[in-house]
This record gives sequence, C-alpha cells and structure tokens, in this order.
Amino acid sequence: MKRGKKYKEAAAKVDRSVLYDADEALQIVKDAASAKFDETVELHIRTGCDGRHAEQQIRGAVVLPNGTGRSVRILVFAKGNKLDEAQEAGADYVGGEELIPRIQNDGWFDFDVVIATPDMMGVVGRLGRVLGPKGLMPNPKAGTVTMDVATAVKEAKAGKIEYRLDRSNIIHVPIGKASFTKEALVENFNTIMDAVIKAKPSAVKGAFLKSVTVASTMGPGVKLNVTRLMA
Repeated sequence: MKRGKKYKEAAAKVDRSVLYDADEALQIVKDAASAKFDETVELHIRTGCDGRHAEQQIRGAVVLPNGTGRSVRILVFAKGNKLDEAQEAGADYVGGEELIPRIQNDGWFDFDVVIATPDMMGVVGRLGRVLGPKGLMPNPKAGTVTMDVATAVKEAKAGKIEYRLDRSNIIHVPIGKASFTKEALVENFNTIMDAVIKAKPSAVKGAFLKSVTVASTMGPGVKLNVTRLMA
C-alpha cells in the first residue's frame, strides 16, 4: 500500500524494535495524528484464543471512564412503558415490529447501538442476518438485551463499548479521540485491558495476549509491552 508523506513522517517516530509502555505509546499516537479531523484512537488486541471453540470466545462490554468522544445513536426495541423509559433516557429511536421492514427492506441503519428487551428478541431475531454482520445484534453479554433499558441507554451514551473476537481472534475497540489528553486515553486503555484480561477463557493454551497495538485512524501502529500488561 502506498503511504502518504504525513504517514511516513509519523511512522519514522516509531521505533519498531521497541515495545512501549501504554503512556508512551499513546503519546506517540497523539503526536502522529495529523489528519484534518479528530482521529479515533484504536486498540487492537491479538489473542491466543481459538474462536472456533465456544469455550474460547470472548465477548463483553465496558463503560470507558472518559467516553469514546463520539455521539452514539441508539435504537431501542421495546413495548409498553419501556418505550417511554428508553425515550426519557435519551434513546434516539424507539419502536417495535413496525421497524422491521424499515431496516430489512429499506436499508435504514441510522443507529450505532441496538438495545432490546428480552420479550422483543423474537421480533429482533428476524433481523439477525442484517444486524449480525454489522455487529449490531443485541446480546445479553453486552448488556444490550435487558429490561433495564434506561440504564442501558445511559451507559451507551456515556461511552459503553463492546469487545469481542473477530474471525482472526483479534479484538478491535476505540478508546477515544486524538484530541483527548494522554491521561484520559491511558485511563480508557487500562479500563478495557483490565476487562479483557479478566475475560481470559480458562481453555486458552499458551500465551493469551499475542500482541497489543494502539494507533490513530490514519497513523502507524505502536506495539506495547505485553509482559508488563499481564503483570
């Protein structure tokens, strides 16, 4: 892939032979972010899990103490007074079965998080083929299938993120924006790393963390010292 001048200048600041501590790595990422927009700072965790086995799957959610730096649009599937609770908590869209054709047939996806009450999962399940590939399917482990829709909405608005393995057994999550202070990014980083390490499946053999990398949207990756993270 051909890289631009700014990327090459930023990459030159990263010593590929060094495994950095989190605070130093995140400062490098901040310094390397030179796009005209506020770049997202991303965390990529390569694990030793084999996601083909259910007992080695990882999936959960955590509220970042300093948020993600982006506004989140929330769709809630519910009925009765739960619709009112969701709306009062700040949900952007609320509804029930009438929303199915809008999503399924009209390709409406103006939302970032989908929350559903358990009694609506029979309806929402019909959207599995379109919501699943986009990572939008509600899930109890992520706290997005719940009767407490008000709390779920407030947490999502406050910066709750979901983490899970992709097909390559890597976890990709945003931990903030390049405009955040280094201290805010480090706090968010530590929060998600603590959650992932605690979620280590007992069935994993060998090293759990293969590599941990942070990068901004347009910047180079900076590798961290995994041994210190596991200490």
